[in-house]
Parts: sequence; C-alpha cells; structure tokens
Amino acid sequence: MTEFAHATAAVYRADPAGTTLVTEAKLNQLHIARGHPIGKWIGNPKNQAAWTLLLKLRSKSPFKAGLPDGVDGYDAEYRHQGVLVDGLGHAHLAGGMGISLPVDTCWDATSLTLERERLVEEDEDEDGGESGGGGGMETDLVDIRHVSARPHVDEHLAWIKTARDTAARTGAEIWAKRDRICPSLQFLPDVERQLRDLAPDSVAVVRRRLMELEESVADWDPDTKRPPRWRGDVRGEFEVRKRLCRFTDLDGETRLFYLHTDFPPKPGRLHFRLVPEDRTLRIAHVGRKLGAR
Repeated sequence: MTEFAHATAAVYRADPAGTTLVTEAKLNQLHIARGHPIGKWIGNPKNQAAWTLLLKLRSKSPFKAGLPDGVDGYDAEYRHQGVLVDGLGHAHLAGGMGISLPVDTCWDATSLTLERERLVEEDEDEDGGESGGGGGMETDLVDIRHVSARPHVDEHLAWIKTARDTAARTGAEIWAKRDRICPSLQFLPDVERQLRDLAPDSVAVVRRRLMELEESVADWDPDTKRPPRWRGDVRGEFEVRKRLCRFTDLDGETRLFYLHTDFPPKPGRLHFRLVPEDRTLRIAHVGRKLGAR
C-alpha cells in the first residue's frame, strides 16, 4: 500500500493540475485485501506521510466520476486474465493510466492488455466491407498504460508531459494546438469550424481521438498494404451508408471518407480516410453521425 501511495504521488508530481486519483469507493472505505481494511494501514504512524500524499490527490469515486462528460462506460466491460477489472476499464475509457496495488506479479508491468467486450451499433462494420448484419457484442484486446511501483512512472513521463502540453478546454483550443496534439494529421477546411463549434462535453474525447489517430499513423508503413494498428475504436461503414461519406478533398476531387471513430454525446462521429502517399490520414468531418436527424 505504501508503494501504491508513492507511485501515485510520482504521477501527481509530474502533472499536478491534470492528475486525479479515481477509486471504486472513497479512500478510507477501501480494503487492501480481505480482512485488511485500509484503516489498519492508515492507523500505523509510519504510514501517515504516504496517507497525506494520497489525500492531496483529491480522490474521486466511484470510477464513473473520472470519465469525460458524455461517456458512461455502460456499453463496455473489461477483463484481465479473465478477471473483471472495472478500474482499469474506466481508465482506458478516460484515456488515462491504470494503477494497481503490487500484490501479484501480474501487476508488475507498465502496460497491460485487457479483454474488452462492448456493444457494437448495427450500422458499423469493422473494415467497411459489404458484409451486413445486426449489432451485438464484440470482443477485442486493448492496451492501457499502467503503474504499480515508482519505477514504472519513469516510462510514462514523456506521455504525461504530452498530456499536460496538449490539454484543451474548448474545441477552439484543440484547433489552436493541433500542431502539438496531432502534428501529422491533415484536415479538410470545414473541420476548423466544426471543432470551434464543438460541444463542451465532446472536447476531452475528441482531443483523445485525435491523439490516438496520431499515434496510430506514427508507426504505420503504407508499403505493407495493411492499415495502421489503431489505438482507438476505428470502424468502417456498411456499403449502404458509404454514399453519405463522400467529401470534396483538398484537390477538388470527391473521395470516400468512410473510416470513423465516435465521441460523445452520441451520435458524434469523426470521419477520415487514409492518405498512403503522405503516410497519414485526412479528417473530413467532426460532428453528428452522417445522416442522423
């Protein structure tokens, strides 16, 4: 528990303004293990300094309190090695970092792979192909940044700095900071207006989506003829909806921008296409789902 407190404090010192500890219940109600309520640890005089550091983090609970506005987390469930991990799942939904008590070797890692089961909407297709079908539950694997000891934090310092430097409270700030948030991505002209008109409860997730797309194309090799390894939830449209995804490109030609990712409030969509010749992608639309009323 002391190591947990020190690891949490190390993250906080790297970004005091942007760090919040989110737990399942209030800190003083947690159980370290069966039969060991946190009060026993707090009551030990040698742990007072570590406890004071935790209190400085202004802990939130329950996990949902740490999610961006418009994200409820009800349509996704996360497991690690078959065990339900609500905290790590909510950290992934929030675009944050998971932290675990170092009580087992499986938590001694700076990155964890989680099994995610989520609800997929009826009109979406994984690769944009012609295979129709209804919605349902889909299972996939996602990675999350993670710490359980102070040395783990060092590996995430660059990411923490980037998160701090690219923080945005409005869509206008996202546009102004786009060279830091997603320097290699390209945009059609209308996207500037769409970002400036972005609803407040969409800002945090749209910023995160742009950063995920930036990370995805950073190590993409178009010569392999394979798509990027997407960091976020990128999907295609079924054939019947592709007619809605045509936009006038930068060179005046009409092209298909059928790849998309979503954001709150539903049905927010960000549409784009791959640009292999520039090893990047070009965004055409940030707004309501195309064709939605």
